[in-house]
Amino acid sequence: MAIENIRKICEEHLKGRYTLDIIDLYEKPTLAKGEQIIAAPTLIKKLPLPLRRFIGDMSQTEKILVGLYLRPESV
Repeated sequence: MAIENIRKICEEHLKGRYTLDIIDLYEKPTLAKGEQIIAAPTLIKKLPLPLRRFIGDMSQTEKILVGLYLRPESV
């Protein structure tokens, strides 16, 4: 579900301007430690800086958009 949700967000708001790498931590468990992943699913936004992490099913679109700096935070 998280993959489907983040792909939808990226296609709607970043079409042609993003790279999404999906890593199965069962296949590559050393990446969890290297990337300091403590929960799954985790989305790591590396660029542009600052690095941001999102945990969960990525269904809270507004929070994801604010966290990716695609929408201003509500006051």
